Amino acid sequence: MQSAGTYDYIIIGAGTAGCVLANRLTQDPGMSVLLIEAGGKDDYAWIHIPVGYLYCIDNPRTDWRFRTEPDAGLNGRSLIYPRGKVLGGCSSINGMIYMRGQSRDYDAWASLTGDASWGWDRVLPLFLHTEDHHAGRSEFHGAGGEWRVEQQRLRWDILDAFCDAAAQTGIPKIDDFNRGDNEGCSYFEVNQRSGIRWNTAKAFLRSVKGRHGNLEIMTGCHVQRLRIEQGEGGAVCKGVEFTGGGQQWFAQATHETLLTAGAIGSPQILQLSGVGPANLLQEHGIPVVVNAPGVGENLQDHLQLRMAFKVRNAKTLNTMANSLLGKMKIGLEYALNRSGPMSMAPSQLGAFARSDAAQTSANIQYHVQPLSLNKFGEPLHPFPAFTASVCNLRPTARGHVRIASPDAVQAPKITPNYLSTEEDRQVAADALRLTRRIVAAPAMQRYAPEEFLPGPTFQTDAELALAAGNIGTTIFHPVGTCKMGRDDDVTAVLDPQLRVRGVASLRVIDGSVMPVITSGNPNSPIIMIADKAASLIRADRKRAVSSDVAAEVSA
Repeated sequence: MQSAGTYDYIIIGAGTAGCVLANRLTQDPGMSVLLIEAGGKDDYAWIHIPVGYLYCIDNPRTDWRFRTEPDAGLNGRSLIYPRGKVLGGCSSINGMIYMRGQSRDYDAWASLTGDASWGWDRVLPLFLHTEDHHAGRSEFHGAGGEWRVEQQRLRWDILDAFCDAAAQTGIPKIDDFNRGDNEGCSYFEVNQRSGIRWNTAKAFLRSVKGRHGNLEIMTGCHVQRLRIEQGEGGAVCKGVEFTGGGQQWFAQATHETLLTAGAIGSPQILQLSGVGPANLLQEHGIPVVVNAPGVGENLQDHLQLRMAFKVRNAKTLNTMANSLLGKMKIGLEYALNRSGPMSMAPSQLGAFARSDAAQTSANIQYHVQPLSLNKFGEPLHPFPAFTASVCNLRPTARGHVRIASPDAVQAPKITPNYLSTEEDRQVAADALRLTRRIVAAPAMQRYAPEEFLPGPTFQTDAELALAAGNIGTTIFHPVGTCKMGRDDDVTAVLDPQLRVRGVASLRVIDGSVMPVITSGNPNSPIIMIADKAASLIRADRKRAVSSDVAAEVSA
């Protein structure tokens, strides 16, 4: 095993959180940082063209290409489960939607962790710190940060009509989803700069290169396990073992190892390293370092239910992109103006609503698209149509991520358990009915919408739950598998400072730390988590240095 060197901090995973941490920690020229990434550089052209997500998802160059286990809630179906495998991670292949969620999400985190610093009033300044909003600085937005937020560069009449119909159904038109209460309908704002995807590698890594010479980035390196040793005070993480370039490597961390491999990768690496449910580790012959039953549990995701409608007298992407001339016009518009369909986020119009009157805040989210297809990766339908995908923002189902083998190369078993609770099935049925009411509103009638997915024959609660299982698919928001929590929560993997319980010098910093999922797209909340974690790490280091100095003076 070759030595990859000794560093103050080692970051495992150059995804959304890893890029932020690398930026923040290397601002101190006295800190040395190693950033390890299994994927390659973000130099694939389709990463940067917004519509290129179509060519990045399920592509081995940019995606881990995970699949879920067959799911009873989906009527036995297995889904592709995209996770970014490239610099920038999921921010290089996701939908680019800038969304914080609701204030209640973070106040719930504060309650569940017993740490008020996770509450909305305390995390809002962190969102503003990283943000560079197109409208400039305001009470709810920041300017001059690394994370660019812009308006989309196209509109569609069919989507404007859906927004009008939503208003007629009681979902108000709003102009900002990110003030703490996102109930309403509007076009999404996106992480783009002038019609080009803005990922975290561009935002946070590029400015680091050459700054102090204290960051080493190693791509194409697959982590095998953490090296955890027993010390006088218990287990201590000393660094990481990984493969790269046909060799085996060990890198040593003198201060901390920071696990930022995401909601799938982080629990997998912990389990491979002997930190996880004892029975699972023993099943695979892995010595138990810490029996941590919560590692890999508490998986939460947003399941989107894709309802599709044929329309008349409407321009949609189906008709534009199904001819050579149409494709040429689309390409020319993007080449000249960085606008048009090639600048599209996967979903343009959003809405947050209540599935029933008893809900205290919006509990479902719409992603509305001027297109339709049978499933991801297949051609668009040859007729004009639009899709209204709706997801339950606060699912009660909990899944899990568990290693399938002690071999780090083998993908873990991902079991979301979608629609496995009566509450989730009821929300699904209510959400499908609400979609039908919106589409039946007067503003949509000039387009004569006709539902063909799942189809109007599904009417009762039981039939709609079955339909949800047929049309449901992940919206790529897995979180929660290494959750933070109170000391008396035996399923909490981390303390509120994101330190792994039972192992010193080890933290997890990514979407897996969320105790409950946010009410919206989680990419920007993960940036906030990483920015906050960097402050925690630097504060701990400062205290340690002060303590060492005091000890020397005393001696």
